[in-house]
Amino acid sequence: MKSVQPATSLSRRTSPIEAVVIGTSAGGLAALGVLVDGLAADRSPLLVVQHVPAHGPTQLVEIFQRKTALRVKEAEDKESIVAGTLYFAVPGYHLLVEQDRSLSLSQDDAVHFSRPSIDVLFESAADAWGPRVAGILLTGANEDGAAGLQAIQRAGGLTVVQDPQEAEVTSMPLAALQRITPDYILPLRDIHRLLREME
Repeated sequence: MKSVQPATSLSRRTSPIEAVVIGTSAGGLAALGVLVDGLAADRSPLLVVQHVPAHGPTQLVEIFQRKTALRVKEAEDKESIVAGTLYFAVPGYHLLVEQDRSLSLSQDDAVHFSRPSIDVLFESAADAWGPRVAGILLTGANEDGAAGLQAIQRAGGLTVVQDPQEAEVTSMPLAALQRITPDYILPLRDIHRLLREME
């Protein structure tokens, strides 16, 4: 599968990217490590759902604070989203973006056996930011994220899928590609380059 380049480059988009939402599951820690390396500390915020067990500490904040100049934290209910921050969804809670660009946490039913769910984050981000959000779906073992990425595309946002040939687990990227033709299908190194362009 070849990398897909969009007809319109980032510099020619009518709407700038104000936030990036990222979803991943199995194999995601290594993939996220590649993406956040060297990102500017004052860039647009990143919101991440990494499928993790519902109970017990994840150490995601500690792991990734060592890998990036961004401020890294677990999302908190009702907090405002600010630039230069990498937010991780809390284990056992869905992460949503409200219309006022604040965060909310929910214990609604699991989606694709997952809470937090990538679909829930992506769909709420599409509602909140419309064409000003970018969604990135990485390696993972189920279909979570495919419907959410479709919602971002329908809202006019930028859609990116990790090249399944590179993904540690192909199920999530392939599920997304069955639903949509994204703006980009790229290996991690090129997704990282794209994130740098969004700064």
